[in-house]
Amino acid sequence: MSLRAAALLLADGRFPAGGHAHSGGVEAAVARGRVGDLDDLVAFLRGRLATAGLVDAALAATTCHRAGGAGVLPWGELVAEADARQPSPALRASARVQGRALLRVGRRAWPGPILDELACAGPDGTPHSVVLGACAAAAGLRPGDAAAIAAHQAVAGPASAAVRLLGFDPLAVAAALADLADDVDRVAADAARTAGGSAADLPCGSALLLELGAEDHAAWEVRLFAS
Repeated sequence: MSLRAAALLLADGRFPAGGHAHSGGVEAAVARGRVGDLDDLVAFLRGRLATAGLVDAALAATTCHRAGGAGVLPWGELVAEADARQPSPALRASARVQGRALLRVGRRAWPGPILDELACAGPDGTPHSVVLGACAAAAGLRPGDAAAIAAHQAVAGPASAAVRLLGFDPLAVAAALADLADDVDRVAADAARTAGGSAADLPCGSALLLELGAEDHAAWEVRLFAS
């Protein structure tokens, strides 16, 4: 498999890693009136990209960088840094659910020591951003590729969920995502530049409404999305 094809596969919403079951916070935002039209959605996506999107992209890039080097991988350190940037227990649990699903399919798609070692190191689940970086490394991708995939997913997943929740015109949402492309590229580039540094110095942009919304959403008895 070519590297370009591997990157496209990881970024594809149809990749069987369970991403379609998560709204990225949109379901809670819709229910509480924070997202009701396309302009609201674009504002939500911009905010999510600049905060949680940047954090996830930096964690993915750093993991990919570490996994592509020699020596024992510091899985515990990477997981601890991911958890420190996600104070909501509901979001941490969701990140591990998504991480387990991605790791399962990643080990089938790119079998090898990187993902096998990660599976042994995190039997209770590993945050999705860390697993994404490990899968990117296992597929032979670079840290910048991992960051770009994470940044893309930060907006593409919630945008798709909004179409299902609010019945938006898919063409209008696709156009909105195209308008965000430069922002996605910029966030990915910023994240990739952090890959070679200390994990403790990674971005930690706060997204308070996402955190509060996740706790609210987790208590619902009826919901369309898992998170």
